[in-house]
Amino acid sequence: MASVSLRKLEKSYGALRIVKGIDLDIRDGEFVVFVGPSGCGKSTTLRMVAGLESITDGEIRIGERVVNKLAPRERDIAMVFQDYALYPHKTVRENMGFSLKVRGVSMKDAEGRINEAAEMLGIGHLLDRRPGQLSGGQRQRVAMGRAIVRRPQVFLFDEPLSNLDAKLRGQVRTEIKRLHQQIGTTIIYVTHDQVEAMTLADRIVILRAGDIEQVGTPDDVYNRPRSVFVGGFVGSPAMNFAKAKVEGGNLVFADGNTLPLAQIRTGRETALEGRQVIVGVRPEHFSTAADASLALNVKVQVVEPLGSDTLVHFAIGNETMTARMSPETRPEAGAQIRVGVDPAKVHLFDAVSERVLD
Repeated sequence: MASVSLRKLEKSYGALRIVKGIDLDIRDGEFVVFVGPSGCGKSTTLRMVAGLESITDGEIRIGERVVNKLAPRERDIAMVFQDYALYPHKTVRENMGFSLKVRGVSMKDAEGRINEAAEMLGIGHLLDRRPGQLSGGQRQRVAMGRAIVRRPQVFLFDEPLSNLDAKLRGQVRTEIKRLHQQIGTTIIYVTHDQVEAMTLADRIVILRAGDIEQVGTPDDVYNRPRSVFVGGFVGSPAMNFAKAKVEGGNLVFADGNTLPLAQIRTGRETALEGRQVIVGVRPEHFSTAADASLALNVKVQVVEPLGSDTLVHFAIGNETMTARMSPETRPEAGAQIRVGVDPAKVHLFDAVSERVLD
């Protein structure tokens, strides 16, 4: 096992900067997930750590070694790809043991590692089959097993579940979580799926256009987003946003609704007076107005019963908002209702920079 350190890491293709000077320390044994929209630089960063992509500038350190100029096979890492990358003519046993054979590991030692990894992943009964005889989930387990037998210092996962259906993604995600709990090896995991990020990570690195937008635990990035981008990216349904102006100690929205700022940010009323802000509220932090100290008067647009809860869509000015309410809550479309707001869960962002107002 080993820590991973990135210092001012950059990647450019001509004048196009893909990764823009990333600084990040990943602790030994930590499970870190890189997440962000397509084109944000997450896979490029992972491939630079793996040695599959050259770096333009900066430093990559794995353990005590600077690995910038080392070939992938010299970095003591193992990578799991989204397309499995299995040899179709080899059995599961042969696929898992191929890298050990290349490295000159004895047959006895290799067999022991293969059997141990197969038992860990529940694929012992598949060792004599070929990839064409396996399901997508089984193939991904084989790809993971092939990485495990190498006993690397760092595991790298590049969107490993993207080719699986929703049910299989959930199953294999659980396997990856259990795997990390058992072996404790450092894992860097790339995904565009924020559910994977939230359920797997010790810490999440949220990337945007080649820069780190925020690093934190799942709880940090969900409950304390540092920007509108983070608040809107993490969570499903996404955080709601509406513009407001601070006037007379109140948040005043475009449709005339107001919320007293003193109940949201005690002591900040004077400092924020006259400023344009963006108000963020997560869907589950709305409620029926009967049990709320703060409330908004809104017109219902659409109601979506989901069984476990109900999504109620309404407008604040020109912004469409979504509230997650109890399954018994079923207002009619077009109805005027009062929606409660939890004052402790209201986030304020600067309207220009879109960064949080602490």
